[in-house]
Amino acid sequence: MPELAISAEKVAFIIEKAREFDVKQADSDPDSGSNATDDDAVDVLEDDGSDPVVNELGSFIVAMNEDEQIDVVALTWLGRGDGTIDDWDDLRARAVEARAEYRSPRRETAHYLLGEPMLGDLLADGLDEFGVDWTDGNPVADSSSPSQRDEDEPTKQQR
Repeated sequence: MPELAISAEKVAFIIEKAREFDVKQADSDPDSGSNATDDDAVDVLEDDGSDPVVNELGSFIVAMNEDEQIDVVALTWLGRGDGTIDDWDDLRARAVEARAEYRSPRRETAHYLLGEPMLGDLLADGLDEFGVDWTDGNPVADSSSPSQRDEDEPTKQQR
């Protein structure tokens, strides 16, 4: 059985946040009033482009190290049925190749993953292929050590 470079807890966090995002829908009532009681609070599930869940999830993915990002992409593909657990090394190699074509790998990987419909379900299915029960623990938001530098951008120090 192959080993994952990312913890099940981190993947569980991504699954939970991706599922929160997946329930959003396009703006179905653009002329809605400002009073939530008048429209039965329907607008809470509408995607208005400023979703804090997207910002949180995107930041989390950007902060992951390269191996973790590669595993998340490969897990997504595994969950989508692009291969089996026996093809894990090939799926990872494809993810490495795809990442190499990005100008800003961390950010573009996050953008790619956030654009994947049903990301949470695909990751859950990918973990199932590994025999990992991601529901055991509580999802955590600790993606990397604070000393880890982003390979895409120079570290900016604020004074």
